[in-house]
Order: sequence, then C-alpha cells, then structure tokens
Amino acid sequence: MTYVLLLIGFVLLIKGADFFVDGSSSVAKLLKVPPIIIGLTVVAFGTSMPEASVSITAAMRGENSLAVSNVLGSNIFNLMVVLGCSALMRPIAASRQVVKRELPFSIAITVLLAVLCTKFSVSGLLDGTASYQLGRVGGVILLFLFVVFVVCQVRDGMKARNEDDGEEYKTLSPVKSIVYIAGGLIAIVAGGNMVVESATDIAVAFGFSQTFIGLTIVAMGTSLPELVTSVVAAKKGENELALGNVVGSNIFNILLILGVSSAIFPVAVEANAIIDMVILVGMSILAYICGRTKETLSKKEGVLFLLVYAVYFFYIYTR
Repeated sequence: MTYVLLLIGFVLLIKGADFFVDGSSSVAKLLKVPPIIIGLTVVAFGTSMPEASVSITAAMRGENSLAVSNVLGSNIFNLMVVLGCSALMRPIAASRQVVKRELPFSIAITVLLAVLCTKFSVSGLLDGTASYQLGRVGGVILLFLFVVFVVCQVRDGMKARNEDDGEEYKTLSPVKSIVYIAGGLIAIVAGGNMVVESATDIAVAFGFSQTFIGLTIVAMGTSLPELVTSVVAAKKGENELALGNVVGSNIFNILLILGVSSAIFPVAVEANAIIDMVILVGMSILAYICGRTKETLSKKEGVLFLLVYAVYFFYIYTR
C-alpha cells in the first residue's frame, strides 16, 4: 500500500503542477503579461513545484535529510540522467549563454550552499560525524539571489523578444483559471505529504536512510516532468533548449526551494549531503567542459553522463 500511495503522490505532484501552470499562465495572459515572461517565471516555477512541495513539507515535519537530499538528488538526476538520455536521442546544442553564464552560476551557488551550511568548518566531514545547518540567514541569502536571477532572466528575455516571439499559452476563463490554480495547489500539497510519508515508511521498512531514499526514489519521481519533456523534445529534434532547461531547474531548486525551506525552518544538513554538494559541483563542471569544448553534447557524452550516474548510485548505495 505504501508504494501505491507513493505512486499516487507522484501523480498528484506532476498533474497538480500542470494544472497550476495552466491556470497561472492563463491569468497572466488575461492580464496582458508577455508570453516570454510567463515562460521564464510561471512555467519555470511550476516545473520545480514537485521538488518544492516535497522539500518544504519535509522541512516543516522535521525530516531534514529528505528535504536536502531531494533537491541534491534531483539536480544530479537532471544533469546526468535527463541530459544523458536526451543526448542519446539526439546531440544537444549547448547554448553559449547557458555555458558561459547560467552553468557557472549554478556551480557558484552550489559552492555557496556548501559554505552556508559548513561555514568553512570541515572537521568530521569525511568520517560522517559532523552535523551542519542551513539557517534562516542562509535561506534569505538564497532567496535574494533567486530574485536577482529571475529579474536578470526577465530583463534578458524582454531584450531578446520580438513582437511575434514567445510560446503561446492557452487562455481559460477567469473562473476556470482559479479552479485550475486552486486544484493544482491542493494536489501539490497533498502529493507532497503522501510522498514524504511514503518515502519515510519505505526507508524504515528496508533499513535505508532518508537521505538515500531522497537522493534516488523521491528525486527521480519529482524529476519525471523534466525527463519526459526532454526525451519527447529530443525525439522531435527540439532539444536545443534541454541544457538551459535543466540548468535553470537546478538553479530554481537550490535558490528557491532550499531558500524557502530554510527561511521557514532551519534545516539540519548531514555530512554526506555536503559530499553530495561537492559531487554535484564536479558533475556540473563535467557538463561545463563538455558544452564549452564542442558546443554540443554528443551521444558519447550522453553515455558518459549515464555511466557517471551509475557509479554515483553505487556509491550512495554502499556508503
């Protein structure tokens, strides 16, 4: 029954995010907000809502290891598996702006996250005895950087926008839009609670840590929208934006989700989570090197990414 509830929770998270995005996009369009702004704010936020619901719910319930590991696991899964699978379908063009700006920024905020948690104290890190905390001040710093990032994205999007540019979003009636938003939020909150409870029960039943469950099952489940979207786009030959979407999602996950979680309630961080942050930085640098040298992610690099993830999975399973 626990697995059924976990599956239902994932469905509620993903479909709830879809309804929330449709309703919010419709309201924005009714208010004459340009499509490019909707794409860079409402839709980007919507794709991160499954991770947000799980991590914020976990933090408020005191399940701190799940709150942090979900974000780190999702970011690692996005980089290695989502990009790896997409590159296997068709080579991914690496946007110059993403490689030169967004990807280095993603690396920098991951390093900043580790610094905010450890405060440069690494004693007891390798033997796993150390304990750290991401406090409210750290959360506010992350949220400030999130606002700066969104403002820069919107400004650049407006500069690049032509009169007919931007994806068109469907317009619903005002009442239907409100129903979509409310229903989506209810589904997201309910799904988040179900995933956290089910993941905790599974961890206890099999003797796994919440960190392991968060890095694997929960992270994979909350990253399903990114995986499905990227693979379908790759099949259609429309995966030029795959790298930007993954990097953007990873930035949202760290700045927005961990920012909100720790601003509401200080989040305890295990020593292994700091090691995972270092691994995430290493994987991001690998993606940066591959994108910078050839300006594309080939099928060989897709295989490399998947192999790296397999090694990482074995590492967290045995540690």
